[in-house]
Amino acid sequence: MELWKGRHDDDDWDRAQAALSASGVSDGLPVIPPTAQRVEAMLQVASADGAATIAVLPPSYAEVSWRDVAINAVLAGCAPEYLRVVAAAVEAIAAPEFNLLGIATTTGSATVCLIVNGPIAREIGMNGGANAFGPGNRANATIGRALRLTLQNVGGARAGEIDMATLGQPGKYTFCFTENESESPWEALHVERGFEAGASVVTAVGVSGTIEVVDSESQTPGDLAQTFAQSMLIAGNVGGAGLLGGGEPLIVMPPELADVFARGGCTKREAKAAIYERARLAIDRLAPAQRERAVAGGAAADGYLRVAAKADDVMIVVAGGVGRKGAYVPTWSGTTKAVSRVIRR
Repeated sequence: MELWKGRHDDDDWDRAQAALSASGVSDGLPVIPPTAQRVEAMLQVASADGAATIAVLPPSYAEVSWRDVAINAVLAGCAPEYLRVVAAAVEAIAAPEFNLLGIATTTGSATVCLIVNGPIAREIGMNGGANAFGPGNRANATIGRALRLTLQNVGGARAGEIDMATLGQPGKYTFCFTENESESPWEALHVERGFEAGASVVTAVGVSGTIEVVDSESQTPGDLAQTFAQSMLIAGNVGGAGLLGGGEPLIVMPPELADVFARGGCTKREAKAAIYERARLAIDRLAPAQRERAVAGGAAADGYLRVAAKADDVMIVVAGGVGRKGAYVPTWSGTTKAVSRVIRR
């Protein structure tokens, strides 16, 4: 690796980082100074009125303007063409059914996962293939980070003050990816949720972390459904109403695993049902106090906990590259629903 040979002023950069960190607008990583020129460039590319309000954002219930979002997008390192995605994500998490107040203030590890579908994901070069959850893609990394910074700097969810997560998780820095639509055997997430295939849509999901699911052997939908189902039965994730997490638990399948279901004749809805039917945890597996809580929730009348209220609540997204390693992304165990919003073009 070679040293950067472009123009720079180390002293100015260091002073800017120290000042921005002291002001509390950083997430702990270096940020890009939000100069007027950079912020206006963001707004011009999006053809947005900086003073216009996008949403009212918990936990502080502050009005969030396009300029607010542009400032945080610059801080995060976004390119100007990403701003419309971040703005749509702000709209999504402000929806009442998302329960941002709970997600932003809980002592749990809840964070926002963003899934982008449609033409804009290709236009801005998002990654839905190999290492989709990981580093290496500017759009994935900075869009999720910009949303988090907006939630912190405008919404008021500052770590240790309003955001009271006991441990937190790395996804609280950024968690954003796109679906691998070109290699999926099924309809894309946004189409399944009622949008046109040609629409650009962001879906926000309140999540607790990621669990790797590895199955290199199963060759039938039933066998693979069993692997996913058993990976979802996490006793420490018992949520309200006697459910394991509840909400809309997310399964992310690489194309090779999705193809096992498709070759076996399963639609996405049938794959969800096959997993859901097998994802049952006997309440006698729980510690006594947890068992009492589950029974009191009323959803364990047959002696089992379910991963969600119904099979259609399970979300399946196809993403990733070569390999048979998927992920279970548990819903935060508070009350939350995934929310989708069209990205302004």
